Amino acid sequence: MGGVKIALVAAILSATALSGCATTEPPRVPPPKSFPAGPSAPTVASPTSAPTAAAARVVLTRSGGFAGRGDTVTVEPDGRWSAVDRAGSRRTGRLSGADLDRLRRLVADPALAAEAGRPSAPTACHDAFDYRLTVGAVETGYVDCPSDAAPPPTTRAVVELLLAATG
Repeated sequence: MGGVKIALVAAILSATALSGCATTEPPRVPPPKSFPAGPSAPTVASPTSAPTAAAARVVLTRSGGFAGRGDTVTVEPDGRWSAVDRAGSRRTGRLSGADLDRLRRLVADPALAAEAGRPSAPTACHDAFDYRLTVGAVETGYVDCPSDAAPPPTTRAVVELLLAATG
């Protein structure tokens, strides 16, 4: 009869374990991995940040104005730039280290993508400069009209930096 009791207890324990009622403790989950700080630490980008924006080509187009300008400045990720005017004249150069660092910070700022998502309002000005900025897949811009609403600040900062650095 002792063998029957052991078999019965074993069967009950086995059934209890299969039903998930064997213990009252919650299952153990391993703690999250921690990574060392520093250059070897992995980075996780949020969907709104542009992790590759600093590595993207930046293109600024200025059109309009009384004379009907049509200038394009293209900056490569390494800081080399070229400027082409409406007549086709081409100038080239390289951004200074400080200007390149500032450009990279500005184009990686999530505010730039947010500004690109805002609808543009019609302008009240004629013959004003229209600035179009493209950073990778992000496109933004504004018309430089004093009577319009203030231009998007991050976009304007990039425009001013590029015009000053490549002028």
